[in-house]
Amino acid sequence: MTSIQFNNRLLGLQDKLLYFALSLTSNDDDAHDLLQETILKALTYRNQFVANTNFKAWVFTIMKNTFINNYRRNQKTRNTFDGSDDAFKHAFKKNYASETPEMVHSVTEMNQYIEQLDDDFRIPFRMHTDGYKYKEIAEQLELPIGTVKSRIFFTRKKLQEMLRDREGSYAV
Repeated sequence: MTSIQFNNRLLGLQDKLLYFALSLTSNDDDAHDLLQETILKALTYRNQFVANTNFKAWVFTIMKNTFINNYRRNQKTRNTFDGSDDAFKHAFKKNYASETPEMVHSVTEMNQYIEQLDDDFRIPFRMHTDGYKYKEIAEQLELPIGTVKSRIFFTRKKLQEMLRDREGSYAV
């Protein structure tokens, strides 16, 4: 296929490609951008087209793959954290409620219950709530990882019982 034939076939598919781009993007501007990018890629990689194969399918595949790659790229950049104070507050606003007096009292009360526990249970539990991983706790305390996991599990159970006895309900 000569360059002129290739270009004519590509231009002949332009309307169908635009409709396909609109079905993918649901936005007129994005569809035109996708069409332009697809035509550019088809022209750039014209030498990779195998003669006597389905030209239309080849070009539509370029468009579909371009759309998918752009979508994935946009998803990654949308989740990127820019580091500004406003972005930080906005990102974590949903996860942390503002401190209320009741919450401060509950945390204080929970800390008192934790302090009543034996060191064998309190220390691994504190380390776990401070963000240490089970393996790190096991290495620092020179305990098997299964022992660390079971001590943290039983500490949770003990705290639940303490709270249940205190309030008469299941609070954790």
